Parts: sequence; C-alpha cells; structure tokens
Amino acid sequence: MTAIPQGRTRRATLVSAACALVVSGTALTGCSEDPDEGTNGVGKLPAAEIQRKTRAAADSTDAVRLSGNVVTSGRTYKLDMRLKSDGATGSVTVQGATFQLLRIGEQLYLKADAGFWSDAGGEGGEGKGDAAAADKLNGKFVKVPQGDPSYKKFSGFTDKDVLLDGLLTLHGKLATDGHHEQDGTRTIRINGDAGSGGTLDVSLEGTPYPLSLTRAGGGGTLTFSSWGKAFALEKPAKDETVDYGRQLPTS
Repeated sequence: MTAIPQGRTRRATLVSAACALVVSGTALTGCSEDPDEGTNGVGKLPAAEIQRKTRAAADSTDAVRLSGNVVTSGRTYKLDMRLKSDGATGSVTVQGATFQLLRIGEQLYLKADAGFWSDAGGEGGEGKGDAAAADKLNGKFVKVPQGDPSYKKFSGFTDKDVLLDGLLTLHGKLATDGHHEQDGTRTIRINGDAGSGGTLDVSLEGTPYPLSLTRAGGGGTLTFSSWGKAFALEKPAKDETVDYGRQLPTS
C-alpha cells in the first residue's frame, strides 16, 4: 500500500496556489482537485457503506488471487492462492515448509517434497526419517480423504467464501482514512478504531473490490488481485497422484 504519489501532491499544491490568484477580479476556474473525480464514487460514502459494497463485490465475483501473510494461533502462514467457487490452486508456507494445494470440487490434493513428509511423519507419530514413505510422496499430489482430520484444515485455504468471510473484517468503529494507491489503482482506505482494528484499501476504479488488507493486532497483510479473471483447474495425471494409505500427519 502506498500513499498518493508526490507528483499528485505537488500538482494539488500548485492548483491550490493558482486558486489564490485573481485575474481581473475573477477567481480562476477549475481551482479544486476532486480526488473522487472519474472514480466509481465509493470514496464519497460513509465507511460502513464502503465496507458493505466491497464485501458485496467480493462475494459476487467468481475468482480472485490472494497473497500475503496471515498470523493465527502464533503461526505465520504465507499464502499465494488463486480461488474460485468450485476450487483453488496455490501454495502455503508455514515454519519454513511449503506445500501446494489443489482443490477441484470436493477433491483435495496436497503436494510437497520429501522433507515436508519426513518432518510431518515425525511429528505425527509415524517416526521421523521414514525415508521410503517420504520418497514415495515426494513431489506427488496426495489425495486428502474427506474423512481425514486434515481435510477441513487444508481445504480452508482453498475455500474462497470461507477465506474472505474470515479476512475481510475490520474491528471497532469504522472510518475513512484518505485516498491512496495500490499498484497504480486509486483507492479509498477505511479502517477500524483508527487503524488498530485493521485497514482495507478499496478500488476507486471500476468495481469496488478490496485490494489490500492489514489485519488487526498484527494479524498479517494481504493483497487481492485478478478479480473475476478465470483460470483452469486440472486434475493431476494418474502417475502424479498417490494415496497416502493411512491418516495424514496431524502436524
């Protein structure tokens, strides 16, 4: 997230200075720079209404890319996920370990290297250093059974509605916090409790999608992009898929 660039600030300063001039007793026209000129208009709305509109925009759109960090239960999760209503694909990194997730409908796959499975096996009680099992799973898409305790935890990273409902929430009294830019797109920022309850930048161009979020209490920062951009989900080839053969490690 970046504040309005200095170039725009300087331009506004020059316009203000010009407005102080008077020519033939008549003030110069066009002497105000409206930050909402040419936008979708949500910047003029109360913060609560901006939040309502951006949530509605997010809920009504089929696809989005979500990236950044989420801190929960003392752990930091680095996410880079492409999400849509019937599935998702992407990666999650936690405590130095990265794994890929792919969900197509109800079928969930997890892909990681041998080190991930070796460490997980040790913490899960299967004996750390089970090299044969780890090598079997290395770089393969492992089917996660729906009845496995890990299914709900892993699938939560792939569920667009669950993720957005949990993330796009500001706490405390809502207020607007000025005009900004996110990767070249003009935004209006809203916050909860003067920022301690989180901040959210909402696009002022086109549909008022959320573009950037800072969660309350040091809960991480996230960016949202590729709203509405379709992407394909392909089932892994048979030779790239393996059944774990027992309950996945709970770690």
